[in-house]
Amino acid sequence: MTVPRVAAAVVAYGANLGDRRATVLAAVADLASAEGVEVTAVSDAIETVALRPQGEDPTAPAYLNGVVLLRTTLPPDDLLALLHRIEADHGRVRTEHWGDRTLDLDLVDYDGERRDDPALTLPHPRAAERAFVLRPWHQVDPDAVLPGRGRVADLLTALEATS
Repeated sequence: MTVPRVAAAVVAYGANLGDRRATVLAAVADLASAEGVEVTAVSDAIETVALRPQGEDPTAPAYLNGVVLLRTTLPPDDLLALLHRIEADHGRVRTEHWGDRTLDLDLVDYDGERRDDPALTLPHPRAAERAFVLRPWHQVDPDAVLPGRGRVADLLTALEATS
């Protein structure tokens, strides 16, 4: 019998429509109850301004953002499919790139794996640019490293110094 690989994963969450807190809590519960997934830490939620391709949009509903740390036996593609199912179960409709949403779940890191294909890029290509990912990730794992980019604490310090 083959023992399944257990991988550490980082999932960023965001929600800016509906009852954001209830949606996020329900999504974390969905992750925790999924076969092959163990939630090991959940950051505090932080409220952030909506981000659009052209920059921040203070006229849009604000987001609740945070990070969930997992241990999983699911391969990365299966974990991504699970995240998309949970988003859909909570009313996520993909109509506008970077548009408002009831729930967004991004696979930020999967056991340090580096991958670049149309379905999944690892680590998440914009994680190092997003304080709303780095700050909660640092909160739950002060020693975290974003593969290929460096320590999350250092990335966060550099990002905050430029804003």
